[in-house]
This record gives sequence, C-alpha cells and structure tokens, in this order.
Amino acid sequence: MLVAKFADRLLLCRQAVIYARDGVNLNRTLLTSSVGAASALLRPLVDAIRRHVLAGAKLHADDTPIPVVAPGIEKTKTARLWTYVRDDRPSGDTAPPDVWFA
Repeated sequence: MLVAKFADRLLLCRQAVIYARDGVNLNRTLLTSSVGAASALLRPLVDAIRRHVLAGAKLHADDTPIPVVAPGIEKTKTARLWTYVRDDRPSGDTAPPDVWFA
C-alpha cells in the first residue's frame, strides 16, 4: 500500500477500488490510518536522516511545486515539496550522501 501510494503515486481511493475488485474491502479511513501509523513508525528514521543531512558542511535545497488532491473537493491544488541534499563527495568528504524531504 505504501509503495503504491508514494512510489507509484496511486491515490488511496483508487487503491481501495483495486482491493475491492480483488474481494478485499478496505475503506479509505482504514488506508489513511495505516499510512499514519506507518509514518509514526518511520519517524525515528526520518529524524536521523534529517540530522545527518543538516550536519553537512554544505546543504543543497530545492522547492518543487506538486499537484495534490484537495480533501473534500476532489480538485487539485499546489503543494510544496522541499528537498535537502547532503553530498560533499566532490570536495573529498567521505560521509555518505543523503536526501531529506520536508
């Protein structure tokens, strides 16, 4: 479910339809709460990545506008995805490169 949502950009409402077609009835509330629970479990990892990225000598940042479905009105609106990158390998640093999405 998480791979379909984040890697394949498949909306939870569409996933619910796909699961239902296979005989598994999962409503959007259950899917949404599952995403929230997974996010809570992954929070320590996200925090560790953030600390590693922000500890670098140089920080590269990017602001990318992305369309998202507005809750309740089923229309898209523009959201922002901030990406922070640490990669000091060109300057001889041996710390591993990393990306943190905010």
